[in-house]
Amino acid sequence: MGRGVPARGLMPTLHPRSPGVAWVALAVVLAAGALLAPLLVGPQAIDWQPARWLAEPWRWWTAAFVHLSPLHLWGNLAATALIAAFGVSGEMPPRATVAWFAAWPLTHLGLLSMPELRHYGGLSGLLHAGVAVAAVQLAATRTGLHRWIGVATLVAVAAKVLSETPWRAAVQVSPQWDIPVAPIAHLTGAVAGLLCGLAAVALGARSRRA
Repeated sequence: MGRGVPARGLMPTLHPRSPGVAWVALAVVLAAGALLAPLLVGPQAIDWQPARWLAEPWRWWTAAFVHLSPLHLWGNLAATALIAAFGVSGEMPPRATVAWFAAWPLTHLGLLSMPELRHYGGLSGLLHAGVAVAAVQLAATRTGLHRWIGVATLVAVAAKVLSETPWRAAVQVSPQWDIPVAPIAHLTGAVAGLLCGLAAVALGARSRRA
């Protein structure tokens, strides 16, 4: 029997700083939280409630784990998987993941702009933030096709958010969902992701010049 090539010679080396690895890890955290939270605690204890934003700051993060129906949950989990794949294909650097993480609480704090939204839960706002972060990264730091994909994604996100008229009402009925939706969360997520993404790009450019 001939000698075989060592197994580690066949396998790619994954490092936390490898492009896309941290991005996927954060997506897994979001998915796991959404799946496990309903088994551990009631939604009223962790959803977004503007009256309790300061006294109970964990809601800045845990609101993302609350879902109001199986369709709501599985739809967002599917979207999380797509955004994870988008980050891998776009080779998101660790700083992009940090930007997405930073946009997490900012997405929900932005809901203070519409205090009549007394309860909110779901990943959708934070997922809009992730798409915005990835799109900014591609548009600002890449060339060729990747840059155009980033620009097109930013335009698509802006068009989607504006078409939902989030300023019209805190909660709206959508024929695609079996629950009322809060388009304002999509807006706050997209804005938080855009700002955090731009900050990450600026810090990356500064570190390269140093």
